Amino acid sequence: MGEQNDFSRGSVWKHIVNLAVPMTVAQIINVLYNIVDRIYIGHIPGAATDALTGVGLALPIITMISAFANLFGMGGAPLCSIARGAHAYKRAESIMGTSFFMLLGTGILLTLAFETFRTPVLQMFGASAQTMPYANTYIALYLLGTVFVMISLGMNSFINAQGFGKTGMLTILIGAILNILLDPIFIFALDMGVKGAALATVISQGISALWVLRFLTGKKALLRLRLAAMRPALEHLKEILALGMSGFVMYISTSIVQIVCNVSLARYGGDLYIGVMTVLTSIREIVYTPLTGLTNGAQPVIGYNYGAKEYARVKQSIRMMTVACLAFTLAAWAAVLLFPHRFIQLFNSEDLMLEAGVPAMHIYFFGLFMAAFQFSGQFTFVALGRSKEAIFFSTLRKLLIVVPLTLILPMVGNLDANGVFLAEPISNFISGAACYATMYFVVWKRMLSKQEV
Repeated sequence: MGEQNDFSRGSVWKHIVNLAVPMTVAQIINVLYNIVDRIYIGHIPGAATDALTGVGLALPIITMISAFANLFGMGGAPLCSIARGAHAYKRAESIMGTSFFMLLGTGILLTLAFETFRTPVLQMFGASAQTMPYANTYIALYLLGTVFVMISLGMNSFINAQGFGKTGMLTILIGAILNILLDPIFIFALDMGVKGAALATVISQGISALWVLRFLTGKKALLRLRLAAMRPALEHLKEILALGMSGFVMYISTSIVQIVCNVSLARYGGDLYIGVMTVLTSIREIVYTPLTGLTNGAQPVIGYNYGAKEYARVKQSIRMMTVACLAFTLAAWAAVLLFPHRFIQLFNSEDLMLEAGVPAMHIYFFGLFMAAFQFSGQFTFVALGRSKEAIFFSTLRKLLIVVPLTLILPMVGNLDANGVFLAEPISNFISGAACYATMYFVVWKRMLSKQEV
């Protein structure tokens, strides 16, 4: 076991690429679970904009579910990598078992809670009489697959942490292809509309969850999910929660931002602008997905070398991750500026949507390259187990910058709905610079260069 996927030997860049490429593909495919739904829903004849807006109003709930999956998945996986790098295999399997137990139990509780209160929650999120039927119908079915999401998303991190990036990619690929095939059948052929989109997603996520469990309990896994380890070990749970809190706060704060944006846009622009924000956040998911793949690919390499005390290789990994993220975000910024119509038309082709969406898109994605510094700094803290810094910068960007700006900027001058869209680039500049500068002085320069290297 110790000689396989040893990230302390060989080319650092090769290790990162070998993990990042399949993981990026997996992340792109994972986004398709919900993105494909929105693409099809945004083209339902006679109800496209209202249906798309309704699904947009349900997104905060979906994001909250992902937050809990990442709390235990991304919280446990880096610890698993560090333990494997130190050849503490029993500890690594115990961490994985604890994470699985928490994912399963939390998934059940979330299903019960949201199914009980979904209607008042959607009303609080800004649903109108026109959009409520679509939002309620979609989320009611989607919630039935909550446990599947928790297992497939959360436990797939442990497949990647063991160096099986291609297998992790297949986890998502199988479900996503099924979702792509089932969506048009259920939505259009069977005339189920948004109900069909949700049903296709639940079935697809169920298949992905089964694939994850089959691999982690099988002979190919370096670290297996064993029945004896499937109980919460308190000492591991504390570490998992501490480290996973960064990703959790990131997702929860995203959910809060989605809620605040929808409520503000309902006031200053109406249902159309909530639909525009749904399209913009969907495009952002597509753009940010390769960043997530790159940083997730670097995490096991950084964590393993940190556990193996190969600090020069940790620095090399961080440098390569940053350059790759910066190059991609510059290219992505150029693409969304040059071809805004093309991106919007993926989700909706109505004239009103394009008229409102193109200028909003130019504002929303301004200075996109600064996201590279946020991602690189944030995921370095996570990979090294520095939970306090990771949690702080998760909170800073969304809750301390975006939320206040979303509430204040629409009231400045005649910005109105444009003020909501302007909050995103301002937060990227402030938080991206602060996060990376802190990582440089706290991790790169002081800890690695002076104390440990």
